[in-house]
Amino acid sequence: MIIKSAEFTVSNTKISKLPVPQLPEYAFIGRSNVGKSSLINMLVDVKGLAKTSQKPGKTQLINHFLINKSWYIVDLPGYGYAKSSKSNRLEWAKFIKHYLEKRESLQCVFVLIDSRLEPQKIDIEFCCSLGEKGIPFFLIFTKSDKQGQVKSQQHMAQFKKELSAYFEEVPEMILTSAENKQGKDEILKLVDQINQVFEIPDYKTFD
Repeated sequence: MIIKSAEFTVSNTKISKLPVPQLPEYAFIGRSNVGKSSLINMLVDVKGLAKTSQKPGKTQLINHFLINKSWYIVDLPGYGYAKSSKSNRLEWAKFIKHYLEKRESLQCVFVLIDSRLEPQKIDIEFCCSLGEKGIPFFLIFTKSDKQGQVKSQQHMAQFKKELSAYFEEVPEMILTSAENKQGKDEILKLVDQINQVFEIPDYKTFD
């Protein structure tokens, strides 16, 4: 897939104000500071489209980016950042859950995992929550350039082993780097394949 255009569309915390669900959507989510914004910018080859920050927890809204006028990347708030207020965390969790479970045009979730780390409980639990709800997802391991490939592969194997205790079949895993564009083609190929069979869903507006 060749990215010809990528533009910011809308940013908000109200499900009712999201774009009409007539185009396929692909949600990106992960622990705070996992490199989500950098990965999105790398995928669409537009520097600064998604705002990056050294400060964890910067993304606090649902951000829609229209790609090639035909599908959306949806940048979701990171999970597991403890420095925000409890009320904020609960509110974020509520609308993220609402989006993931109710959004008719959501095709799958790309769950970002830091390849430098051994399996983290919060990531395993989030994957299991998606599995329990029957929400399709892929595992995107980030920051492979920060260490040797062997170490990244070891952590991926450990993560797969832990998930195998909960899933009959572990979702596809892709190792990526925003610096050297590793994994870009694999992710865009997945999106392209899913887009080919997308059908506009029946939908209703809700608050």
